[in-house]
This record gives sequence, C-alpha cells and structure tokens, in this order.
Amino acid sequence: MAERTIRIMVAKPGLDGHDRGARVLARSFRDAGFEVIYTGCHQSPEQIAAAAIQEDVDLVGLSCLSGAHRYLFPRVVELLRQQGAADITVIGGGIIPDQDFALLTDAGIKAIFTPGAKLDAIVAWVRTNIKPRT
Repeated sequence: MAERTIRIMVAKPGLDGHDRGARVLARSFRDAGFEVIYTGCHQSPEQIAAAAIQEDVDLVGLSCLSGAHRYLFPRVVELLRQQGAADITVIGGGIIPDQDFALLTDAGIKAIFTPGAKLDAIVAWVRTNIKPRT
C-alpha cells in the first residue's frame, strides 16, 4: 500500500491580515506534492486546532507578522495537546525576533522560518522531518 501524501495546513492566527507569504508558502507546498489546506486570515488558535484535527493534517504552518506569535503559536500547540493531537507538528514563520526562538521551541514549535528563508529549504525540512500520521 502506498504511503499517504503529507497533509499540511497553513494558517494565519490572530488579527494579522498580511498573507502573501503564507499564500506563497502554501503554493510551494502544493507544487512540492503535498496536500495543502489554507485557512485564510484572522483565525483563532481554537479554530486552527479544530481544523487541523478535522482535516487530519500532519503539519500546521503558522504565519504571523503582527508580533503576537509569543501567545498564538504556543496556544495552538497547547490546544492540539489538550485534544489528543500532540502528534501534529507545528512550525512557525514570519517576523519573529531571534530572542523569541527559545520561547517558541520550548512551547513545542518544531521549526521557525523568518523572512529570507528559501522555499526549497522549507520544503526540504518538511520532507526530512514530517511523515504521514497513522
């Protein structure tokens, strides 16, 4: 039996309405052969966690340019854990200062990609680190 395609959800938590980067990333993931769900802007952590579980994704990619990543990213991880979906990997990207990396990784964010990250490198990270959930 063939292994299932990696399913990725790209989400924009909070009030940040700048989604060009998220859309470019979602398209890059699709072009790389992954299944992609894009939730759009202005999603609450609760909406993101619920959608990730409902869509049975392997990875959630969060994008935040507003500075609210310190609360929003860990909250998504916390909600996934509370709902028995701790095996869904969460990564983050956007305008994230270097000094916030430790806080986010300690909260369960598995990788952080900031402006200038190459799309090929992000896709390679996914191919190396994400396997379809069973």
